[in-house]
Amino acid sequence: MQFVDLKKQYELIKSDVQAEINQVLDSGQYIMGSKVAELENVLANYTGAKHCVGVCDGTKALLIALMALDIKAGDEVIVPAFTFIATVSMVKLLGAKPVFADVDEKTYNLDPNKIEPLINNKTKAIIPVSLYGQCADFDAINAIAAKHNLAVIEDGAQSFGATYNGRQSGNLTTIATTSFFPSKPLGCYGDGGAIFTNDDELAQKIRWIRVHGQDKRYHHAVLGLNGRLDTLQAGVLLAKMRIFPQEVILRAQVAQRYNELFEGANCTTPFIAQGNTSVYAQYSLLVQDRAGLIKHLADNKIPTAVHYPIPLHQQPIFVEDYHGQDLSVSENLSQRVISLPMHPYLDEKTQDLIVDAVIKFV
Repeated sequence: MQFVDLKKQYELIKSDVQAEINQVLDSGQYIMGSKVAELENVLANYTGAKHCVGVCDGTKALLIALMALDIKAGDEVIVPAFTFIATVSMVKLLGAKPVFADVDEKTYNLDPNKIEPLINNKTKAIIPVSLYGQCADFDAINAIAAKHNLAVIEDGAQSFGATYNGRQSGNLTTIATTSFFPSKPLGCYGDGGAIFTNDDELAQKIRWIRVHGQDKRYHHAVLGLNGRLDTLQAGVLLAKMRIFPQEVILRAQVAQRYNELFEGANCTTPFIAQGNTSVYAQYSLLVQDRAGLIKHLADNKIPTAVHYPIPLHQQPIFVEDYHGQDLSVSENLSQRVISLPMHPYLDEKTQDLIVDAVIKFV
């Protein structure tokens, strides 16, 4: 049993993927080729954002977004305590200080009610993570940001394809980033990412930063890095985008069936806030005895994952950035959350086996 079955997806689109790759190979354009620009147009149209800039991975997408906003040493950026480390490590890498806020106990996303007490004259930005495939509460977060003149970066590494009040993830904030890591809802066959914005000046700066800060060949207007999206990966993503809208529907159907099968069981299924749709990058339960369930499922040859077992304020690298704020929800989730196999092609027989094994234990 596969946790994410990428082989089954590849079987469906093999000829299309090969055709895209062959076009790249035949073109001889392997760095910043025409496929990158084509993909950027497709992704911008999908999200509704004015600009999309393809980059080498989701982590560099966050770094470049922060650099484009001139986040620097001494600045503070509000981040959730319960997420993947990349969200916070890029803040730290620039010498800025991550300020941890707790998450909502239902959605697991940054709790807007916990943000404002953390804001001071050093605060420059907020990074809400659209965790597990569901967007954070951006109307509330954007209102707080506007009140205090702060930028908002959506970390949409897990939510490309999700919607918030009818708008697509990637088009909800000052800047949004996403990841095309292979197991993401839209994944390539290596590393890849993208940045979205409706701001023309920010988009130009992001494009400069992506290529060593160049505004023209050998002329460097800003400090930059090598953050280019590989042209072959752009071709793969173009092939995958042709089936992606249908895969979003299939993911929702798999999740809905999980919800129905788990009804009445002694576990908490994903809560999707009103006005939201989730792309279900993960299907995560909240249980009491996670270690016992993991062992039970492993004994039944059912793979699981834990996203994430240690809240970020308890990671050794960030201990100095934690100053005693209440992060009890993040701490509780880190001890109880468990993710089950989830992908668009999870068949009912396999799903029944998974659910039966979970229910037998809980």
